[in-house]
Amino acid sequence: MTLAVQRFDIDGPLLVTTRRFADSRGFFSETYNARAFAEAGIRSAFVQDNHSLSRERGTVRGLHFQAPPRAQEKLVRVVRGRILDVVVDLRKGSPTYGKHARAEIGAQDGGQFYVPAGFAHGFCTLEPDTEVLYKVTDFWAPECEGGVLWNDPALGISWPAFAGTQIVAKDTALPRLGDLMTPFAYVPVHISS
Repeated sequence: MTLAVQRFDIDGPLLVTTRRFADSRGFFSETYNARAFAEAGIRSAFVQDNHSLSRERGTVRGLHFQAPPRAQEKLVRVVRGRILDVVVDLRKGSPTYGKHARAEIGAQDGGQFYVPAGFAHGFCTLEPDTEVLYKVTDFWAPECEGGVLWNDPALGISWPAFAGTQIVAKDTALPRLGDLMTPFAYVPVHISS
């Protein structure tokens, strides 16, 4: 398995693209291989797969996290449509606390966004009927759910003008970064090249 890995200015998140083999039928791609991902520095043990469908363009989901002791790492990919995927560093003491990384990923490009624990994660759909699959490293624990308000100006995220056409009340009630008591501590992430 061949992986292309893109790093960000924030220590931890990665954009991973797997190789696709195309022919007259369509394409084939090995989307996850524990050995290849470990060689890229992602040694996570994923325990649950989640699948979301967002019917409308501009749907925002997030910015969410699961707090310790049930913190989750995520590996996010799109199987239909396209999203703007965003992560926000919430690790207390991090030199990039409150900063974000973002990437457009879609069904046609094979990109996957790796989200370490200690980051809030969310996305905005760029096309209607977008389906997102993501692997997580711990089981869902509603008592550990948390998040940050997706459009908090303090985050400086440039969302598309149409972002937020669909969003649930739970996400609009999330705290702003300045009001968040982060449950995460900064531990430098060292991902091998």
